[in-house]
Amino acid sequence: MKIGILGSGFIGGTLARRFSACGHTVKVANSRGPETIDPDVLATGAHAVTKEEVVTDIDVLILSIPFIRIPDLAPVLAELPAETVVIDTSNYIPMRDDRIEAIEKGKPDSVWVTEKLGRPIVKAWNSIYSATLKEMNRPAGDPERVAAPVAADRDRDRDVAMALVEESGFDAYDAGTIADSWRQQCGAPCYCTEVTLAELPQALANADLERSRKRQDLAFAVYEERFGTSGINPGRDFIVQLSRLLNL
Repeated sequence: MKIGILGSGFIGGTLARRFSACGHTVKVANSRGPETIDPDVLATGAHAVTKEEVVTDIDVLILSIPFIRIPDLAPVLAELPAETVVIDTSNYIPMRDDRIEAIEKGKPDSVWVTEKLGRPIVKAWNSIYSATLKEMNRPAGDPERVAAPVAADRDRDRDVAMALVEESGFDAYDAGTIADSWRQQCGAPCYCTEVTLAELPQALANADLERSRKRQDLAFAVYEERFGTSGINPGRDFIVQLSRLLNL
């Protein structure tokens, strides 16, 4: 497939390397220009382009930028054909994004995104910590393979996203509609806890929105106490153990 990725950081960079290594045609863009993209992101064949170029002639667009900046993409995404699959990997994080009233009152963050962009999206990879995405990809059937929920409203969007999740080294699971995607948001039982495919359905069923919000705030309070406002991505063990302690 022809895949565009907006965002070349921990998530976007890993997916760019993985999908280009699998033989897909991959373009990557960020907000600072193609010359600023780390050469390692392009090591397996992805191409650095501008954000205007990344949305042209593609089958799939993956959004891997801070949640609060997604509405700014609406003019760029308006040029995309309706059938283009748009996958959002981001999470609403109040400590970073400021508090958004509609989401605080219970609107799923991905519903808010669809309204701001004016088009359907898929929610995928958002429940996997960036270090898990980089380090824990496994072949199908491996007992350590981590599962990832995929939420979407259109069948083709769901099918394409689930196939890409599988290709990225994780077990894809149909988590229902975008309205149900709050079950895979920050603080939910499946969020950064590295659950398996056998464990994921129960983790989704056990999700409670009010509890998830409290657990999210607790997790980021611990992060801030430990790392301050540095923006450091802690090691996988720290985040997964903290998430299991708080979220499960």
